[in-house]
Amino acid sequence: MSFKLSKFTLRIDSDLLQKFRFIAEYNARSANREIELLIRKHIQDFEKKQGKIELN
Repeated sequence: MSFKLSKFTLRIDSDLLQKFRFIAEYNARSANREIELLIRKHIQDFEKKQGKIELN
């Protein structure tokens, strides 16, 4: 399987980021991995309700 990794800059309140990193560490994940899993879950939930997103 071939895939590309993309970079994305996120501006976020520092307290919010510290709390998020705490949760990621609690789940034995990096903050990056935690974000990726949350995004995947959000997309799955969306596609359940709205249908599969087709990419060109």
